[in-house]
Order: sequence, then C-alpha cells, then structure tokens
Amino acid sequence: MTSDDGSATPDADHGRGHESRLLRDLLESASTGDRAAFTRLYDLTSSRIYGLTFRVVRDREYAEEIVQEAYLQYWQKAGQYHAARGSVLTWMMTIAHRRAVDRVRSEQLQQDRMSDYGAASVETPRNIPLEVVVHADEARTLRTCLGELTDLQRSSIEMSYFGGLTYPEVAQQTETPLPTVKSRIRDGLRRLRQCLRTQEDT
Repeated sequence: MTSDDGSATPDADHGRGHESRLLRDLLESASTGDRAAFTRLYDLTSSRIYGLTFRVVRDREYAEEIVQEAYLQYWQKAGQYHAARGSVLTWMMTIAHRRAVDRVRSEQLQQDRMSDYGAASVETPRNIPLEVVVHADEARTLRTCLGELTDLQRSSIEMSYFGGLTYPEVAQQTETPLPTVKSRIRDGLRRLRQCLRTQEDT
C-alpha cells in the first residue's frame, strides 16, 4: 500500500519485511533438505522468477526450462546464501537472470556460427531460415553430407532447420528430452560443417 503522497506505507514495508524473513527461513530449511519448505519457497517465488526469465529470453518453453534449472540450483546452493549480500529474492533473481542471459548468448552464438554459411535453397516443404548452414549453390553437397549423419541427427536437423520447428517442438515430435535434442542437433551440425569443409577442399 502507498500513502496519498505516493510513498510506501508502514504496512507495506512491514509486509515486504515479513516476506523477506519468510523466504530466508524457507531457504534455510531447504538447505537442510526440507523439501516441504522448498516447495513453499517455489510457490511464493516462481511466478516472479518466470516473469524475469521470460522478459529476457522471450520464449515460453525456454523460460520454463531456465526456471527449472534455476530452482535446481537454488536447492543445491541453498546453504551458500548469505543475507549480507541481499535478500533471498534478489539472490534468486540474480541466478535466474544470469542463466537467462547465458541462454540468449548461447543461442545467438549458435545462430551466428550457422549464418556464416549463408542461406540454402533446396526443395523442402517450407522455406529454410537464414540460419541454415550452406549457400544455395551447395544444395547437392548438403544432401550428400546429410547422408553421412546418423538417422537421428539427420531427422532432428531436418525438422528444425528445414521444417521450421523449434527445439522444444522437435523434442515433442520425437518424444525425446529437450537436452538430448539440442545435443543431437549440435553434434549433427558439427559433423555437417566438417563434411562441407572437406567437400570444399576437394
């Protein structure tokens, strides 16, 4: 609550202070392995942690994944929190924000690496995004190199870069965990780039 002049009322300050103490007590209990306390901590904070991560990554699935990773870190690192460094909520949001920024940078780096090869034009059901790994005049070489990947790598890359699906959508389509899909596509793209370089040298 605020007063007529827009300043915080004593009741509002008291409410924030109570919440801060409650979160601190819950995190302290969680550091001893109290899962009920950690669940309560999650219920009180998850909407704000999600809101923060979504504002950074602008993607619902990625935001949900980052929130899960952040809470796993809160559980594992609960004993390392020090009140002198700020409130529990500030500590939690700092960790989540760092993870979200790292995810954005990682995705951008991957896109930058792939965009070095330009855009390809091959016969596919949908337009290939600009991040695809070869130039238009390398379509034949692309098909050859795709044939050297494992079936799982090839199908995942085709769904993502030729079919236009997001990584979470590929994971859903193939009923595969998202980290496995990302690793599969990353390894497949690495082999694809190596094959293309070899073809260029011949």
